[in-house]
Amino acid sequence: MSPLRLTDRFPLHYRQSAVPPTSKLLTTPIGTDANDIASVVFAEVASVAAIDLHTHLLPPSHGALCCWGIDELLTYHYLVAEYFITAPADITPTLFYAKTKREQADIVWKALFIDRSPISEACRGIITTLVAFGLADEVQARDLGAIRGFYSAFRAKGLSGSEEFCSVVYRTAGVRYAIMTNVPFDANEAQHWRPKRKEYPCQFRSALRVDPLLAGDRRTIETALKGSGYDCTLEGARRYVRDWCDTTRPEYLMASTPHNFVLQDGKGTLAGVKKDGVNEDALQQPFAFTDVMTPDANCATNCDGEDDAAASIIDENSDFLSEVLMKVCEERDLPLALKIGAHRGVNAELQQAGDGVVAFADGGVLARLCSRFPKVRFLATFLSMNNQHEACVLASKFSNLHIYGCWWFCNNPSMIETITKMRIEMLGTAFTAQHSDARVMDQLVYKWSHSRAVIATVLAKEYHKMIESGWTPTRGEIRRDVERLFGGSYEEFMSKSLI
Repeated sequence: MSPLRLTDRFPLHYRQSAVPPTSKLLTTPIGTDANDIASVVFAEVASVAAIDLHTHLLPPSHGALCCWGIDELLTYHYLVAEYFITAPADITPTLFYAKTKREQADIVWKALFIDRSPISEACRGIITTLVAFGLADEVQARDLGAIRGFYSAFRAKGLSGSEEFCSVVYRTAGVRYAIMTNVPFDANEAQHWRPKRKEYPCQFRSALRVDPLLAGDRRTIETALKGSGYDCTLEGARRYVRDWCDTTRPEYLMASTPHNFVLQDGKGTLAGVKKDGVNEDALQQPFAFTDVMTPDANCATNCDGEDDAAASIIDENSDFLSEVLMKVCEERDLPLALKIGAHRGVNAELQQAGDGVVAFADGGVLARLCSRFPKVRFLATFLSMNNQHEACVLASKFSNLHIYGCWWFCNNPSMIETITKMRIEMLGTAFTAQHSDARVMDQLVYKWSHSRAVIATVLAKEYHKMIESGWTPTRGEIRRDVERLFGGSYEEFMSKSLI
């Protein structure tokens, strides 16, 4: 058997497979040559249509909430944070954020793309995206004006232009469908759901954020109930969530938990448990479950926040978790997705660019939730590298737990490689390898192209080891495995009812 020689094929763009489902090649063992193995694996990973099971994208029908374009890319908080590492002392965050988005984008472009090489993952991602759109010459010329011209041609067409651009992005990225994060408690988004739900393409699916129920934030929940005409009771809260589920038809309910998320041991009720882990600041963040349901609400929206400018909190004296959230999950057979380990406001002056990561989040919360609520399915991802091994172990112990993606600070090639290798070694193909967490539409292109390259590299090496041990797969078996890692395992998990 020849030695494995792999070059990092970055980026690995989506392309349709040259091997149709009826081909006899799919039933033929791929052989033992390492480079032939890699060729097959890279081809299959490049051609799989991915399911993006967590994003912050919204469809063109949602107007300004649908974020796309070069200025949105350049002012995304990844790049703003990188800019401020070396920003001049006289350019403070306050001055920077007071500028228009176009002015901010000009500053970031000059600092990170002209004065320095765009070698970081976030900067390189923009280059990958632009080149995939056919703008290689404009990129080589460092011509930001010409790049803006490309986007202006779509914007000039209004809604139809946004829809056309959306189709280009999905087709280029090879994404079958993406799951949104829907916050109807925000007035700016709620108007697109009620009084009449706006229709949107099937490439978008809904997920409903329920942070306050996990947090047990009685004040803001009661405000929302009163503002919508519901009784301020546990049954009123259940009706409220049920009705929003009827409106949004979510794939799952979700919440982002902060670094101090705690869930005590118990037997299905939180009554009498000592309060712990409350993060009062989370209530003040954009997109939190606050008073935005009142008629005079004026909630600012932008494309700058990472998952969840609003981290959830938890008040364990409340029964909202066990008597409302878990009850509705069981009634509707809906999973709960948790994103664990963000440390908000490490440098508050940087706003959304100032969030960080906790070294060790309480992974035990997953074990306690899975054990206490065995009829509820849980989706989970951790922000810290230090939690990844524990997450794999937990996923191997609870059939109602599914691990997915490399979130935020872990969404870098070196970390994706390490995490994916560990998960394959421990879980086989019973996990979802990646999600984009994209908030700007264009980001789907580079996040999936970059991730495909890393995942294919890992898979080729793992298949090579398996073949050396004596098991030679067919191309069809490799295709089956790749489809699972890029969304098939998620759909299998979602179809597994525990009720």
